[in-house]
Amino acid sequence: MTRAKSLPTGVSPKLNLARLRTYPLQTRHSKVKMADFGSPWRRAGTFQAFLKTLPDILAGKTFRAVVAAIVDARRRGRPVILGMGAHPTKVGLNPIVVDLMRKGVITAVAMNGAVIIHDFELAYLGQTSEEVEAEIDSGRFGMAEDTGRILNEAIVQGWQEGLGIGEGVGRYLLKHPKQFPHRRWSLLAAGAELGLPVTVHVAIGTDIIHMHPHANGEAIGGGSLLDFRKLAAVVSKMEGGVYINLGSAVMMPEVFLKTVTLGRNLGRALKQITTVNMDFLPHYRPMTNVVKRPTQKGGKGYALIGHHELMVPLLAAAVLEALDR
Repeated sequence: MTRAKSLPTGVSPKLNLARLRTYPLQTRHSKVKMADFGSPWRRAGTFQAFLKTLPDILAGKTFRAVVAAIVDARRRGRPVILGMGAHPTKVGLNPIVVDLMRKGVITAVAMNGAVIIHDFELAYLGQTSEEVEAEIDSGRFGMAEDTGRILNEAIVQGWQEGLGIGEGVGRYLLKHPKQFPHRRWSLLAAGAELGLPVTVHVAIGTDIIHMHPHANGEAIGGGSLLDFRKLAAVVSKMEGGVYINLGSAVMMPEVFLKTVTLGRNLGRALKQITTVNMDFLPHYRPMTNVVKRPTQKGGKGYALIGHHELMVPLLAAAVLEALDR
């Protein structure tokens, strides 16, 4: 057996680069072009002019695509559905969302159970969001009497009238205007007033009102099931429309995927839909169950990463300006 010759100590192997093949730079495809660059802001410009200064690269390109999809959907009378967690409400975005509802941009809203708590407290008192760390050790966390008693009462009354949680609580807010002086910017009240589908999707035990003695499992579960079926009916008709998941990492992505399945199982193709995930972190379920899976055989899915309190007002302004043109 012949042994391979080893190199002397301290000597490294070398490549012969004389035959290396290269090509002219201008023949290569380049992903970045100066034509797509941003441009400096000029004083006294319009918001539309500002949008044009954004780079048409990565998130800049995605932002424009999302705006275009929403504008196109509404111009053709197709739905724009907002699914959301509680954080957008907690960072002050209710007025932006309600304005989009009133102006016909958002045609339906679906939310998890936490949203109705903050929405209720804002309509009731003009403030919300307790300091959990300060209250958890004493057992006071989630024990506000007004929130637990009144919200559960509204849910039960709605259930007895054959309503889901969203419509039931929304109507309750409208029926008691003196009790809810700040209802103007309530998502639930706006939905009831405008006749738009506002649905609530609950997991028992996830929300503070479930700890209250007035909590009624039959009303909560039954109302949430009615809302799930109402949302499924809305999603089944969203061909050519847009679904936006805003700040829900688990609940709403799971609910949305099931509504898409129901619609397709009942004969709705839902091939040309646009889905958008907006959050400040990329999470598994929104990226999988909103952006990728529902659009894998058609349509487009987008992800916009950024703080809600910045991204949502920018998106709203861009859409409204485009629709006004």
